[in-house]
Amino acid sequence: MNLTELLQQTLGTFRAHKMRMFLTMFGIVWGIASVILLVGLGRGFSTDQKKRMATLGKDLVIVWGGRTSAQTGGRAAGREITLTIDDARLIRDECYLVKNVSPELRRSVPEVSQFNSANRGVVGMWPAYQTFRSLVLAEGRLISEEDEREARRVVILGDAARQQLFSGQPAVGAALSIKGMPYTVVGVLQKKTQNANYSGPDNDYLFAPYSSVARDFPPPQKPGIIRGYLENMVFEVADSSQHSEAVQQVRRTLARVHHFDPQDKDALFIWDTMEGANLVENIFRVVTLFFGCVAIVTLCLGGIGVMNIMLVSVTERTREIGLLKAIGATRRDILRQFFAESAILTTVSGALGLLFGMGICALLSAAPLPDFVPHPVISPIAIVTSILTLSLITFTAGVYPAQRAAEMTPVESLRFE
Repeated sequence: MNLTELLQQTLGTFRAHKMRMFLTMFGIVWGIASVILLVGLGRGFSTDQKKRMATLGKDLVIVWGGRTSAQTGGRAAGREITLTIDDARLIRDECYLVKNVSPELRRSVPEVSQFNSANRGVVGMWPAYQTFRSLVLAEGRLISEEDEREARRVVILGDAARQQLFSGQPAVGAALSIKGMPYTVVGVLQKKTQNANYSGPDNDYLFAPYSSVARDFPPPQKPGIIRGYLENMVFEVADSSQHSEAVQQVRRTLARVHHFDPQDKDALFIWDTMEGANLVENIFRVVTLFFGCVAIVTLCLGGIGVMNIMLVSVTERTREIGLLKAIGATRRDILRQFFAESAILTTVSGALGLLFGMGICALLSAAPLPDFVPHPVISPIAIVTSILTLSLITFTAGVYPAQRAAEMTPVESLRFE
């Protein structure tokens, strides 16, 4: 029996049982598509989370002052650690594992433009802050080193701040009164989509040179507030592979000048965004693995359906098998015939499933989706796993029914009712 005759007989069998073949193929198609889609959703969750974390900043660490929990150098526990601008300068000058650092001086003060008024937060920071905090311009310019050095009264607006204060009117170059001080708007930021922040979305804030904010809006006079007081500091790690070492270097440096034990975790409150990102990444990796296992099980159930249909086909065609053997068909011919039917069935179904799954992923990736819905990512690993699983199903679902058919004797087959 040559290949052409084998294909003709197989296609003839499929035409004779269209509905049965369609339902069997649907199980394989859905199984393959499930692997591609579910793994793609898991990868999409992880990818979208990374993009959202990138809006917070690059390899970012935020440091707040805390309260000591251990006695050190004759100093009692329970001392409050207050961060100052000198701490930021010390980290900038001494911590070689830190790429950039900036103080954050936050003031909630009234702002008045010629169109509207607001009472939004103003952030005093160094120019490097704009880069590692992912502040991207929509128009105008960023704050420069000259602005910081000369304590110029210039400000850039977050998207929400711009909408409230200038509401569709030109903002760049406009005058803005901040607590009675005349500032000039030099830039407007692009709208940020953030699912992580530590003092509120960047869209809501105004950003100005640290030197200007410290001069124009000094902190209130109250216990614990000292000269150069900061709400917090933010720094960017130079090398992500040395992230933990950089955090420890900063902790040791501040411990030296504030006289606390570097191992005292309560002396400083540190939010290590990379550590959090790695934790989330591990969670999504497990979720993706779970999705993949569920999809593989679905695919295997489709394979069981193929084997079941082939066994039914062998039983229904017992007399046909006996007749073929009686007129000279060999055991090998019968084996090839039934294995070919199973192989063609699973191969065509698998190809359709791959196309369907990849097509759905591509459509969802291109479609505008709500923020909580991930954009699926087509995973090469999922495709390879699907093909390997399909190959195993093809062999398993085809060989056993084909062997049963090939082992039948002509006499017993012709007697079958």
